[in-house]
Amino acid sequence: MSGDRRNLDEGHALRAMFVARKEVFVDLLGWDVPMLDGRFELDQFDDVHARYLILLDAQGRHRASARLLPTTRPHILDTLFPELCQDDIPRGAGVWEITRFCLDRHQNAAERLAARNRLVSALADHALDHGIRRYTGVAELPWLRQIMRFGWRCRPLGLPHIHAGRSLSALVIDIDEDTISGLRDAGIYGPASRTPVYHLPPLEAA
Repeated sequence: MSGDRRNLDEGHALRAMFVARKEVFVDLLGWDVPMLDGRFELDQFDDVHARYLILLDAQGRHRASARLLPTTRPHILDTLFPELCQDDIPRGAGVWEITRFCLDRHQNAAERLAARNRLVSALADHALDHGIRRYTGVAELPWLRQIMRFGWRCRPLGLPHIHAGRSLSALVIDIDEDTISGLRDAGIYGPASRTPVYHLPPLEAA
């Protein structure tokens, strides 16, 4: 793929993701988070250090996405919610934070389930392909309960806390050679081509 074509595709995927994040986290869930031009949901962690896993359908429409943040830099758990961890916050080159796990609103229940499973599978594949040993994250309790039933080794890092009326918990997911088989046994994992990893361009190149 030429550089121009790659940049075009990456720009489309990122814009579709930021629009979907606004529709889910602002319009649906009512989060008080920053927006750009009233259409795109971005915050201070959307920078050149973030990685984005973005699933698009054959027509280029957003289906699901997640943002990965390196824990060697400021991230959501250590910057906004450190009190959710009973002990030290997991950090290191092999530890990344999953944030903004987003399933597009313009799907029916079956499509959303398929997109969720594909994105979880992509997260496991990405970790194993790139030497990630742990994922961390912050989740509301109903979502945490779902995550813990996916078949991978996941546990809370402390007791839940109430923030803006939501009960939040920090979590850690251990990734190893048994992760894929655990996801497969739970009916989550499906073999698929590797999901592209997207990045924001440096500000001077934007």
